Amino acid sequence: MKKKFLYSLFTFCLPLFVAAQTPNVPKDARVDVTVADMSGNMLASEIVVFRSSANGTEFQGLSDSTGRFTLHLPSGSKYEIYILGFHDSTSYATLDIPALKPGQFYKEGSAFKEDIQFQPAKSFVLDNCNFETGKANLEPEAYKALDDLVDYMNRKDDEKIEIGGHTDNVGSAANNLKLSQDRANTVRAYLLTKGISPDRVTAKGYGATVPVADNKTAEGRATNRRTEVTVL
Repeated sequence: MKKKFLYSLFTFCLPLFVAAQTPNVPKDARVDVTVADMSGNMLASEIVVFRSSANGTEFQGLSDSTGRFTLHLPSGSKYEIYILGFHDSTSYATLDIPALKPGQFYKEGSAFKEDIQFQPAKSFVLDNCNFETGKANLEPEAYKALDDLVDYMNRKDDEKIEIGGHTDNVGSAANNLKLSQDRANTVRAYLLTKGISPDRVTAKGYGATVPVADNKTAEGRATNRRTEVTVL
């Protein structure tokens, strides 16, 4: 699942000092990062990943309650920047940190600046959150998706979510509505066993009333049978 975001990213660097007589100065560049939504509201608990094009090494930062964090990156590499989502990431741009010349180091207090604006996803489907046919019993592969959701909820500890159960249109509307509610309840119950507070999770069954694909095809019906998470 690939989520789409709007974004705006700006970068600049402050000057270097030359220190020919200082052999052991730091060679890493300081990067000050701010993360906000498209309305300018600062976003907490967002993971930003900087991946080096030189060797693939990844560096991560987690925005604090003010939407900010600072990290240090080795110079002499370009870094692709990602915002980590529920279980994927969206690439934004690259940050180029030039290699330092002999005798150069970064001026104390200087920093690269990354001001990131994006719109977090308000809903997403739990891929591979599958149930036994016609039942609310989870298939074994579903637990990995639910554990990922637990990790997300622990990181986003101020968010409340709705677990939405959805079915295809096979069978009666009443049976589909009950089945979807039972499946949403199962997911909620699992989250609670993992320590997620009950007041942070609601469960609602929608039956076949909110299709996202054509129920006339097997592929469409499979797409409509889904568990969807909505951030409240």
